[in-house]
Amino acid sequence: MELIIKFFILTLLLSACNSIYVKPDSIDTSQTFYASRGGYGMQRSVKEHLEKRGIKVLVGKATASRDFITDDINIEIDSSSIPKGTRYIVKVSERREKFNPFWCPFNGFWWWNFNMSIADQQTGEELMSWRGRGCQNSSLRMLDDILDEMEVKGNGQNN
Repeated sequence: MELIIKFFILTLLLSACNSIYVKPDSIDTSQTFYASRGGYGMQRSVKEHLEKRGIKVLVGKATASRDFITDDINIEIDSSSIPKGTRYIVKVSERREKFNPFWCPFNGFWWWNFNMSIADQQTGEELMSWRGRGCQNSSLRMLDDILDEMEVKGNGQNN
């Protein structure tokens, strides 16, 4: 009985790790996506994952870079242009990933805590909003499921 109660509590705790809004059948994968440069593991992995699905992902051209030095900390702020004709903007905000060999030993080892959104530049709509925490591989599997739901079925054109 104690094992069942522990399992139930663990299930409740894990279910609160992700909050996702998705607009189904809203992404035309033949269009160009824009994503910011760099990032920790999640941001880099999202760009790689989109490209593996055949989606063209651009990071734009650098337009300016400024360095701020305060209290012996060097902060660099980059600006870049969004390429002309870009349809979708992918934004990933994340905390530094944590190496978690106890919780994620067979699931990528890295624990991610992030916010992600995809917006349509043509309509101004936010098509996906995801507040998530989880192991690296399970988060990428969830991203695949989300993108499967979001991709326009049929002729690949978003009307």
